[in-house]
Amino acid sequence: LCRGGLAERLCRLQNRERSAISFWRHQCISDDKIPSDKSGVLIVKILEIFEECTIQVAICQQLEQSPAALSPEDAVINAEEPILKVLFTRETAAHLKSRPQDVIHIYPPWQKLLLQNADVPVIMNTYFSQKVLPSEHSEAREKTYGLTKMLIRKNIISLAQTFRLDDLDDKLHQESSDYQAPCAPQTRNNGDSKQHPLALSAVNDSLLEMVESQGAVGWREVQVRVVVQRVYCLPAREGCRSHTQGNKPLLSNGGMFCRLCLLVQDAYGMFSEVQLQALSSSDDIEQYCRRWEGKSCCLAGMKILQRTTRGRALGLFSLIDSLWPPVVPVKVPGQSQDSEMMTTNLPPPSFCYILTVQSGEIHVEVDEEEQISNLYQPPAVHGLKEILRISGCNQRCSFWAQVLYRRLQTKHSVPIDQREILLFVTDSTLQNVVHGIPKVVAVTVTASCVLSVEMIEALGAGSRLVFFKDALWGNGRIICVERTVLLLQKPLLCSAADADLSELTGPVRLDELDSTTQANSVCALRGTVVGVNESTAFSWPTCNRCGNGKLELCPQDRELLYCNQCSEVVTTPVLKMQLEVFLSCPSRSQSTVKVKVWHEITLFVLLTMLLFLQTYEVQSVLGKEVGLLNCYVHSVTSHPNCVALEEIVLL
Repeated sequence: LCRGGLAERLCRLQNRERSAISFWRHQCISDDKIPSDKSGVLIVKILEIFEECTIQVAICQQLEQSPAALSPEDAVINAEEPILKVLFTRETAAHLKSRPQDVIHIYPPWQKLLLQNADVPVIMNTYFSQKVLPSEHSEAREKTYGLTKMLIRKNIISLAQTFRLDDLDDKLHQESSDYQAPCAPQTRNNGDSKQHPLALSAVNDSLLEMVESQGAVGWREVQVRVVVQRVYCLPAREGCRSHTQGNKPLLSNGGMFCRLCLLVQDAYGMFSEVQLQALSSSDDIEQYCRRWEGKSCCLAGMKILQRTTRGRALGLFSLIDSLWPPVVPVKVPGQSQDSEMMTTNLPPPSFCYILTVQSGEIHVEVDEEEQISNLYQPPAVHGLKEILRISGCNQRCSFWAQVLYRRLQTKHSVPIDQREILLFVTDSTLQNVVHGIPKVVAVTVTASCVLSVEMIEALGAGSRLVFFKDALWGNGRIICVERTVLLLQKPLLCSAADADLSELTGPVRLDELDSTTQANSVCALRGTVVGVNESTAFSWPTCNRCGNGKLELCPQDRELLYCNQCSEVVTTPVLKMQLEVFLSCPSRSQSTVKVKVWHEITLFVLLTMLLFLQTYEVQSVLGKEVGLLNCYVHSVTSHPNCVALEEIVLL
């Protein structure tokens, strides 16, 4: 808020008002009596209650100034005083829990509003109100009523009716109707819908109108028709496990519990994120994407979890921005729908409601048989070369790429389930580039990006074509964050534009090591052996059957090795080694190039030569030419000028 501005002053005023109301109520409760000062107190008896635009409206009759001990049943009605229409806010109504025939004391500063062409005055500013419970009989009645569900009439006033719009189609969908709804939020099971056949009969097309008319407690009388733009999973905190439906667990992501979510958009272009509670571990996110994305959906039984803004949810709004502006004209609030509706120059949404479901109810109804909505925007697929040329920051992008190598973050201070994964990928647009753009790029998969079990297994099995949907591009990096989805199959609906999505043919090429090579990348290496670091070399025996590297001495014969996994004696163990080799590379003639090599890899021929020599004469391998080796770059330093690499095997 701007310092000293109207909004900041209003915020301070509201805070003082809330504090004054809380203090007054606390004082009334601690005194356990009606305040003695009756000057200016308005005493009314409730005749009828209904709700309109989140305000509780009570049709009341004013009572004479009677003593506090007077029971509501014996209260004298002043026939000369006209009937009053008293407005209570949602918070005040929840505090009073009023019913017809209740007597309410309204303390100053209440105000009376006289409307033109209306005979009933309106009483406002009723924050300092108290219900009269003078007798034990009334207290017993109050306790009894507290156990029963009070139903009141709720008037749904549409924006079209408020602005007197003449569109007949709008009137059919947004006509004001009366419904019965509980005063306080109640948990409704599936059987209650049979008792209230009108409970879910009205269908609206405005998320904002539902929020304004139904409030944050929950939507129980109407449905909102929206379009599912995206389906994804979000990581859930440990406490969310208790909110699963029955014994149905949430999808596990390496020990992290997850929640199925929908990003929906209404006919006015407004977005909302719907967080569903339960997702079975056997369910696959891929099937939900195929079944639900692009389809119309009706939401019911929602409650507002949070109203978030662009500054507090950059990840969510980066996804919303990628879907803006709408591809078809959207309705404009407060304007007749006969007028021309704009889709260009519309300001992007500045806020978004996070909705969640209320347990025990049917909340989301997706019409899977319906055709794809015109409002749906499928992911725009680009080639990696085109993505690397995007100048903006925090841009969502989708691409189809071949995963060549996977590497888990090795920081031991970070738990395994919170470590990042580096995926090195390429496509035909990069492999066909001659110079200037890398042939392989790194994609960082953060711990907040939920991977299905099938995806994790596929990446571990070998090189796979993976569809990266709604990844984040910025500052020269591609990052998979919250709301990014990795799929093994390309969606049926995707916009490819002019991107070259042809599959790779022939062997994959890596960029050779040069002065532009950076740390945490992969490259191809060729050079001449100039030294071997014998101090860091070590070897260990492994089982020739299962590859177990933790062999023990045989209890019966201490000269033999024993494998616990095979439960057998290992007579011919396989010797594995690790060694660091120094190379001289023409592409980095001023740098010390240090390569860590393993038993299984190409450069192990040098270790074999050393092993057969028995005397470990390093001179015998110096000057040997090696390459091309596929390597991962651990570090690049200038003081000293050194490049540390590790030879790898591509998937």
